[in-house]
Amino acid sequence: MAVASSLALIAPAVPAVAEVSSSALSFGSCPSDIAEPYPALTCATVKVPLDYSRPNGAKISLLVTKHAANKPAQRIGSLVVNPGGPGVSGAAYAGSLSRPDPTGFTQLDPAVLDAYDIIGFDPRGVFLSAPVSCAAPDHFGAPQPDPDAKASRNQLWKLWSSYAKDCQANNKAILPHLGTVDVARDMDAVRAALGERKLNYLGLSYGTYLGAVYGQLFPQRVGRMILDGNMDPTPKDVWYQVWVDQAAAFQKRFDDDYLPWVARYDNVFHLGSTVAAVRAAWNKTLTDFRTQPHGDVGGSELIGAAYGAMFSEAGWIGFTGAVSAYANDGDDSILTDIAAPDASADGEQANAIFSSVICADSHWPRGRATYERDAAELARTSQFAWFIMWTSGSVCQSWAFDGADRLKITGQGLPGVLMFNSIDDPGTPYAGALRMHQALPSSILVTELDSGKHGVFANRLAAVNPAANAIGTKYLLTGELPATDTTVPGHPLPVPTEGP
Repeated sequence: MAVASSLALIAPAVPAVAEVSSSALSFGSCPSDIAEPYPALTCATVKVPLDYSRPNGAKISLLVTKHAANKPAQRIGSLVVNPGGPGVSGAAYAGSLSRPDPTGFTQLDPAVLDAYDIIGFDPRGVFLSAPVSCAAPDHFGAPQPDPDAKASRNQLWKLWSSYAKDCQANNKAILPHLGTVDVARDMDAVRAALGERKLNYLGLSYGTYLGAVYGQLFPQRVGRMILDGNMDPTPKDVWYQVWVDQAAAFQKRFDDDYLPWVARYDNVFHLGSTVAAVRAAWNKTLTDFRTQPHGDVGGSELIGAAYGAMFSEAGWIGFTGAVSAYANDGDDSILTDIAAPDASADGEQANAIFSSVICADSHWPRGRATYERDAAELARTSQFAWFIMWTSGSVCQSWAFDGADRLKITGQGLPGVLMFNSIDDPGTPYAGALRMHQALPSSILVTELDSGKHGVFANRLAAVNPAANAIGTKYLLTGELPATDTTVPGHPLPVPTEGP
């Protein structure tokens, strides 16, 4: 990042969010996008300042959802949840954590659902809270240019530069106010509107950074806080460093976890019984799609599908079966279906708010050479390097304004915080989780061993870790942390079955 920057500073003080009574939120029916998949949720809106330095100026509305405590007599309070992104709906996340699956299993333990109102909210710019949009859903085209090809670079820079220009043109008023500090202040407004003296919080992935920023701004208002899948909050160029770290971490996940798993089940996938053989089958498939795209799916889309599959083993069977069908039978139908780009308006909005947050949160280089130099170096050992660079940061090279000094996280004044991270998480690598742990001196870190799942606590049944859930549930119900940092065994990997 070539932009000149000062040392990270604690953000200047702004007027605190005024305390309001619990009657400030009136929960009722939800919009159909929430009500249909999550009928147990109720919804409300809260108005917050567009610009917190002008609290009496323009306002925006945030959608808030609630799954009411199942046993009001045992109610402890509200648990505000955020699934990360940035750009993922927190309003819907409250529903996914509390809705029983077909077996009756819920991601949050029934005892937690008995004792807490589960509260989600769409952060500003997301989904149903003043959503931002930068361009038409087909702005980047399909298939996209090969991310690794030198001949594609000018075209890709033009695509991302024009996207950044459109973001400014279409969102001029709100764009400077979409950073994590603003979202943390919004979260305090939600807390106040709920009538809660303290914020109890569960944050996943980017939600860990949001939680850490909230704790830095409002340490006296933190109750019980779980941070799961932790971002590294320490670099001055925090988001630039995210993509750099992910490039190596995703390749490690692919090489050390995924390829051996595929080789173990050669009787099912027929891609080879050794890592070398499976890698060769994958590389041939990727080369085929790079050389001749299959409809809307070329090399970029195929790398994107592999990238997405590495976040959770839950997708490994489907993804590998699709690769197998193509490699063994020439059938590309399943693979192109899995890897097809999201051409919906919701998909574009998710990309728009992701870009808006990461570009606003910290400084980014303005010279293309910096990005290309780092990507080229990382690409010597990572197939994911160029793809991640283009999709997770190149837009900020030509953003309309320079990002802010990132908030320095010290953890001063915080109560005990419970952290989870898997040892091989590619989305939030373990080294960064350790730096978050060091930045929050009151935290206890629970490490899931022999695992690369992104997120350890409150997973779906296929990836549940009972030991982790027991620790997190006890903390939420009693406030009791483990005495010291600890480890839990990894959850079982999926076992594919041989076809007929």
